[in-house]
Amino acid sequence: DPDGVHAAMSVSKTFTGTLGGLLVAEGILEENKRAVEYVPELENSAFGDASIREILDMTTGLKYSEDYSDPKAEIWTFSAAGNPLPKPANYTGPRSYYEYLETVQKSGEHGDAFAYKTINTDVMGWIVSRVTNKSIPEILSERIWKPLGTNYDGYFQIDGAGIAFAGGGFNANLRDMAMFGEMIRNKGYFNGQQILPRVLIEDIMKGGDQEAFSKSVYSSLENWSYRNMWWITHNEHGAFAARGVHGQTIYIDPTAEMVLVRFASHPEAKNSKIDPTSLPAYHAVAKYLLNN
Repeated sequence: DPDGVHAAMSVSKTFTGTLGGLLVAEGILEENKRAVEYVPELENSAFGDASIREILDMTTGLKYSEDYSDPKAEIWTFSAAGNPLPKPANYTGPRSYYEYLETVQKSGEHGDAFAYKTINTDVMGWIVSRVTNKSIPEILSERIWKPLGTNYDGYFQIDGAGIAFAGGGFNANLRDMAMFGEMIRNKGYFNGQQILPRVLIEDIMKGGDQEAFSKSVYSSLENWSYRNMWWITHNEHGAFAARGVHGQTIYIDPTAEMVLVRFASHPEAKNSKIDPTSLPAYHAVAKYLLNN
């Protein structure tokens, strides 16, 4: 449906990470400062002594599992906290995303290894909201969605306190997502204006710490890295991507001047199930465009 809106899943992270990177580029956030310096409520959580850069690049050490097959995984407590429906009378857990983030405990050391965990994005959303005094939907609309000249409203899933699910709750139109991708490909320029600073996009394209990434569970993504909540392939075309479960993708190939956007509903919530076919297919399309 060309007029439809689809769940972006973890592509949402890339929007939040891009906003965080934008505030670093503008000097509003300092990447070496600790999260607690911006959100004092995080003092007793694992995030308290994590730097802005460690959060943006997901090199935090957190006791948090997103194994959906494990009924005791922390993802279920996080999801219960963020459920917008009224809590049961006997419910005693956190009642919002922010309340849950205050309870996260540390596991390992920050800065050592890449560990893809959604709650990093929700903490970054909290930090961005705190320093701008605006919600993630408000600042995304103001700084990116409206300047792009998008055709359809995007919207976020929210919790019972009205807090947007920054790590996976964005919903948008496919063509509008392509406009965002094309703006990124053009180093922040689109619709006759410089929407995002060129230096921010160049920082994303440069990539993150490949050694830290190599210590993660993503052994099939050899030589990749993660920067400002973008996945960087470091392939011969310098391709990079926003990725979400069930097949959601914004894949940008600067060499081929290509932006490929995909909404999908693969039955399994693991990109490892589709990467062996999808990633070569994206690269094949890029090579075809270069050669024809």
